Order: sequence, then C-alpha cells, then structure tokens
Amino acid sequence: MRVLAAVNGQINTMDPDEPLVEALLAVEGTIALTGTTTEIQDAAARHQGVETLDLAGRCVLPGFIDSHIHFVSYGLNLERVELTGAASLDVVRERVRSAAQAAGRNEWVLGWGWDHSLWPVPRFPNFAALDDVSGDTPVALRRKDGHMTWLNGVAIRVAGITQDSLDPPGGRIGRDGSGAPDGLLFENAQQLVQRVIPEVTAAQAERAARRAQEELHRFGITGIHVPEAPLSFAALQALDAAGHLALRTTMMLTYDGLDAALESSLQSGFGGAFLRVGPVKIFGDGSLGSETAAMLAPFKGSRDNTGILTVPKDEIERAVERAARGGLACAIHAIGDRANRVVLDAFEATRHVWQPRGLRQRIEHVQVLHPDDLPRLSQLGVIASMQPIHATQDMDLVDRLWGDRGRYAYAFRSLKESGAVLAFGSDAPVETPDPLAGLYAAVTRRRTDGRPSSGWYPEECLPALDIIRAYTTGAAYAASLERISGSLTPGRWADFVVLSSNPLTDPPESILSTHVSHTVVNGSVVFSA
Repeated sequence: MRVLAAVNGQINTMDPDEPLVEALLAVEGTIALTGTTTEIQDAAARHQGVETLDLAGRCVLPGFIDSHIHFVSYGLNLERVELTGAASLDVVRERVRSAAQAAGRNEWVLGWGWDHSLWPVPRFPNFAALDDVSGDTPVALRRKDGHMTWLNGVAIRVAGITQDSLDPPGGRIGRDGSGAPDGLLFENAQQLVQRVIPEVTAAQAERAARRAQEELHRFGITGIHVPEAPLSFAALQALDAAGHLALRTTMMLTYDGLDAALESSLQSGFGGAFLRVGPVKIFGDGSLGSETAAMLAPFKGSRDNTGILTVPKDEIERAVERAARGGLACAIHAIGDRANRVVLDAFEATRHVWQPRGLRQRIEHVQVLHPDDLPRLSQLGVIASMQPIHATQDMDLVDRLWGDRGRYAYAFRSLKESGAVLAFGSDAPVETPDPLAGLYAAVTRRRTDGRPSSGWYPEECLPALDIIRAYTTGAAYAASLERISGSLTPGRWADFVVLSSNPLTDPPESILSTHVSHTVVNGSVVFSA
C-alpha cells in the first residue's frame, strides 16, 4: 500500500469550511485525512512503509491545472528553433541561419514564437528576409500565437503556393503589391504548408509528451486540458497505457473529428483517472497579433479589417447542437468581441439542448468582450477559460490595435464579479506554462519589469485567492472533476504543489522569486528541487 504523510505545512485546501491545515495523509493516491501534524502522524503509524514529506512550514496548494495547453506541441517546440522573445528581425535571421546550416538534406527548419511587435520596426516580415540565410532549406516559422506561418521562398515553392492560389475558407495568403505570395499564411491558409511538412511520428510525439510532462511537473502542474490533434491523443494514450502518464489530462477533440466521435458514441467525461475525453475544440476566429481576431469594429488604424470568423456563425450553432445531442460539450476559441458574441449567441440558441444534459460549455481565451456581452457568460453558465499571462504580454498590442476596447480585454475581475466561472491556463507554447507567471500577471497586471507601475487596467486585477481558485477548483469544474480534484480534502486526489513562499499572504512581488520545491501527483513525489 502506498502511503504519504505530508506534515508541518501551511496547506491551503481551497475548501471554505476548512481552508488551512497542517498536514494530510494520502493512501493509494487519495487524501484519506487532513488535520494537525500530530493527528496525521498518529494515523500514519497504523500503516506500513509510510513516506513522510516534511513541508518545513512551506505553503501547499492543490496542484495547478493548466486549462489550455498545447501539450505535445510544447514538447516538440523544445527541440525546434526557439524564437520566443527574439527582439529583432536580425535575431530571428541568425537563429534560422544556424539551424539551416545544421539541417540535413531534405530537412525542414521549423520554428516557433516570433513576434514582430517586439521588433524595433513592428511590421510583418516576408520571405525575402529568410531567403539569404536559409539557402536551399525550406523554412516554416509559426508566430507565437499559432495563427500565422512565415515561409521562405523554398517553402512557398514546395507548398505550391502561387499568385493564382486562392485563399481557402477561413484563411488568407499574404501577398505583395503585385498579388504574389509574400511568405505569410494566415489562419486556415497555414494548412497549405502543413500538408507538405513531414508529419510528426508517433515516437516523436510520445518523446515530446514525456519531455513536456517533466517540464510541467517543475512548474507544479498536475493537470492539463489539451486542445490538440489525434496524434497527441494517441501519444497520451500510449503513456497512460504504459503507466507513465502523471498529469490528469482532459483531451479536447478536434472539430474535424466531430463526426467520428459521434459515430463512436464518445462523450465528454469518458475515461480514467489520468486521461479523459473533454469538449470539442472549435476555432471561432483568429488572433490579436495576426490581426485576424473577429471584431465588431475594424482594428485601430484600419478602415475595413474586422478580422476573420474561421467558422461561420450558423455552422458554430449547428456544431454545438450536434455535439450536445451526442453528449459532447464544446470549447470554442474566441478572441475578438464579435467572435465572443457569435459564440455566446450559439450557446444561447442551443441552451435547451446542452443545459439539461449537464454539459460544461466554455469559451477559450475570451480576450475582449463588448460590455453588453460581459454578463452573458454567467447568465448562460459558460466557463471563461482564460490565460492571465496574455494580459501583460499583449497589452501593447491591445493599445495599438484595439485602443479603448482594451478596457474589457482580459476582464478577469469583471467576469468574476458577474458570477462567471474562471478556469486559467497558459496557452503554452504561446507563453510560458509557469502558473506563477500567470498568477503575478493577474494579481498586478504588470510585466516582470514593473511596467506599467500602476498596472494595465488595474481595475481588472484579482486577489491571489481568486486566481489560485481559477487554476485549481475552477479548472477542475471545467472538466467536471470538482468532486475529486482541485481541492485538498478527504476523498480528493492527492495532487499538490509545495512553494517556497506563500502567494496568499506574502507581497505580490514575492511571486517573482517563488519556486516550486515539490510536486506531488497521485500521492507520489514527481518533482523535488
């Protein structure tokens, strides 16, 4: 029998009836008892082979649950050209040059994370900026938000993209003044190159998943919600079958796989302790940085760019209803205020179908809302699945592209006060998966360099307790697991994180120096510093 006694700590249970205890006892991965250190030690004495974890007065929280992480992609990107934070076009070019020189014959250079808004001249690049550093090697670089791919000339030719190529539904081919492709593919147009890039193998996906799991344990993450393709689902199933999956995983199904899921009678919630079927993921629009988010009014500085609805409004409504009739919830990506309104309208029009079935519908990102739509999430019972780190990382872009509409961008407090359930995550690899970075962003609305000193729209800051709930109990609720996950009380899974300081009582700036000392999943220590 596997028994863990965690003693001498400040264990924040997230249970309002008993919010703070000194110790807990976990038996076979489930919390059997909480109480004082003496009580737990006495109870542990009745068991053989007890492992004792001396918390030494440190803060314990339920394990963080990342409600939106591209898990296998995160692992794969650890092995690709890293462009996150590249402060200039020249930095990108040098990294591509090095990768192209090391690439073998017929290999592609793949990269992730470039962000033109960080460059001294924040304008979109083109294929010519890559051609003289990449030679004959095809190059495809995904922007940090995943909504745009930047190609060199070789990749354009390999993909067969020409001046005569038509924009696909829900996508756009970037073009120069003559109409020729300029090397940028927006939204669904990215499929034009994805179909010619060598596919990731099952072995590569499994290796990436293992590496990603190790990284997430270092951040105190014990659960994840994953919006990825079937290859990732297969990799997670392989890890689970081998007994190596140590993250409570809710797997979102792809929209293009909805028919197959319905034919197979898959339903949200099906699965075991470490891998379960979640909602169907649907893309409603594009992104802020790619200027493809669907907006009610044009982007600032544009007369006619209101973004892209990647799935038409009536189709979203039909998809939600079809999924609901088959027992599947939906998680719909919506960035712009128009996209969020369209999604809310779809949920409202189909509420008579999904609400009686107890399905937990959610909007992924909820990045900007029209004030009239803000209370609707609570009214409809729709979960706001949000990523706090986006608020501070994107604030300059919001000011530049959305202007005053930024008042209701990343509206954490307003949504919380309206009664909406918040479930927080990272959107990694778009941003760091570190929940402490998200916690700091939501508490202060400041970047780690202290900017802006008063916080960006500080009226949307949240207390640390509410933020931690969104990473724990709120995330568990979003997966319909609140009765067994997200809090540290008897009968719940023994998944928790031990921190070097206490974000609930220490000044917000202390979060920047806080680190994870232990991560425990299913009553076993999976990481220790």
